[in-house]
Amino acid sequence: QVQLVESGGGSVQAGGSLRLSCAASGASFAGSCMAWFRQPPGKEREWVAAIYTTAYGYADSVKGRFTISRNKLENTLYLQMNNLKPEDTATYVCAAAAPDQWACDRGFTFWGQGTQVTVSS
Repeated sequence: QVQLVESGGGSVQAGGSLRLSCAASGASFAGSCMAWFRQPPGKEREWVAAIYTTAYGYADSVKGRFTISRNKLENTLYLQMNNLKPEDTATYVCAAAAPDQWACDRGFTFWGQGTQVTVSS
């Protein structure tokens, strides 16, 4: 059974940093694109960043502040978030494409439950 489990969320003040982790189990995603999405309160889920071997890209709203990375051997995905802003407040969700789907523009099959990030001004 595939599981994606996020951790590292919390409450910080504007300008602070957090590092999110997503531990995958039940399958190897070394050959798959993985991504972070977020859902702000009362809004639709939005894409944040994706990576295969190197970063595929970032949403304009986080470019220059967030860095996505992964450890394929450990089947783990990360999101380093710096200079956080109140508008970054959201539930952050990890996603993985189907095994061996390396393309990051063909959708994601597996989803985590999310970790809450709250940024106060």
